Amino acid sequence: MKQWLKIGLASLLCVGLLTTVAGCGSQPTQSAKEPSKNVLRVASDAAYAPFEWKNDKGEIVGFDIDLIKEVGKEINADIEIVDTPFDGIISSLANKNVDMIISAMTINDKRKQTVDFSNPYFVAVQSIAVKEGSPIKTFAELKDKKVGVQNATTGQDVVEKLMGAKNPKISRFDTTPTALNMLINGDVEAVVADKPVVQYFLKNNPSAKLSLLDDTSFETEEYGIAVQKGNTELQKKVNDALDKMKKNGKIKEISDKYMASK
Repeated sequence: MKQWLKIGLASLLCVGLLTTVAGCGSQPTQSAKEPSKNVLRVASDAAYAPFEWKNDKGEIVGFDIDLIKEVGKEINADIEIVDTPFDGIISSLANKNVDMIISAMTINDKRKQTVDFSNPYFVAVQSIAVKEGSPIKTFAELKDKKVGVQNATTGQDVVEKLMGAKNPKISRFDTTPTALNMLINGDVEAVVADKPVVQYFLKNNPSAKLSLLDDTSFETEEYGIAVQKGNTELQKKVNDALDKMKKNGKIKEISDKYMASK
């Protein structure tokens, strides 16, 4: 009897032990994980220093790049920069090849028809680049001159408004540095482009012997981050991030790092 009880108890203990082990095995231990990040593809024309350009290592760097990466941190997203020619950058967003645009893009009514913008993050103005000693002193004097602009920019818009969209004396280039090099070569007599870009070029190319002209007729322009039309969720997240970065001084810190006037 005792021997049977021993065997029976042993069997029950084994069954109990197996049940316990099996029960534990059905509930694997979960380790704490950080929430996974979204990857946001952001278009930028990497030929517009100090906002975006390629350094000696081929990396895309600049004011806009630092800014959008900081925005990514705030909204828990990894940022992938997609180098995109400026004259095709809006269609790239509209076709959903990318999620956002940051490329020193001025907020205006024409662009708002195709994309939605964040709140402004930078205020700029157009300027005129000429050769040192040029007789040109004002924007109005460009009306009969050979003028270079970058395709699809607000610089092109203001020049076409002054001279006429079909004026053969307007030369349109893929990038502002190309236009400025054409000025150095004498192919054009002036270039109209965003002031920080002209300032940066002059600072880094002192042998070019170019001068920058301001003109009171130029209106101030505000840069914004573009998102796909109707994407109010992403737009709000970006706006909240920009608002926080403005308040904590992060935008000013990035601006001080890259602007030529520093």
